Amino acid sequence: MNKEIVHVYLMPGMAANPIIFEHIELPENQFEVHWLEWIMPIDNESIEDYALRMTHNIKHENIVLLGVSFGGVLVQEISKHINTRKLIIVSSVKSMHELPKHMVLAKKTKAYALVPTQLAGNIDLLAKYAFGSHIKKRLDLYKKYLSVNDSKYLSWAIKQMVCWSQTESPTDIIHIHGDNDLVFPIKNITDCITIKNGTHIMIINKYKWFNENLPRIILEN
Repeated sequence: MNKEIVHVYLMPGMAANPIIFEHIELPENQFEVHWLEWIMPIDNESIEDYALRMTHNIKHENIVLLGVSFGGVLVQEISKHINTRKLIIVSSVKSMHELPKHMVLAKKTKAYALVPTQLAGNIDLLAKYAFGSHIKKRLDLYKKYLSVNDSKYLSWAIKQMVCWSQTESPTDIIHIHGDNDLVFPIKNITDCITIKNGTHIMIINKYKWFNENLPRIILEN
């Protein structure tokens, strides 16, 4: 008797393309992996409406949704529109209460509005903003992962991230977080699977851990 194939949809982080998942390999007799990509936001579109539009790219029922960083925020919003088998976030936050202080301050002062014009067209700065300042030595390597270098998208994404208003974590969410994440420091994070020496880009450089552990995490009740 054939096993049921579990469909796993992966959403990259802010400004990133799905190539960040190029080394994620799950057993093909159990799982089928699908990459989601950022679409351009409509003027003044809320993240809730954007998430509803993203559901049009999901072609299966009872899926696993996994999102990285801002993609983790988005999959939580998508999960409010569809049934999911598992909701997993990596290097992300579960509510506004896990945001770092500088993002909370940026929301209050609306400083986030100044950032996108500096990032658009400046791939070095964008890479440091998206992945964390610690990647300087390997900047060229990580540039290939950033393809959404559009000021309209960046303005929308940064505002949605900083101003995200979710106050309570979803029930049954699985949060995987690195203890050396400089974008979303572990000190602000609760109820997570902690990856030792994991940084904000651990989906890229600790893919072996994910390949070994994701099948169990997805299938366990």
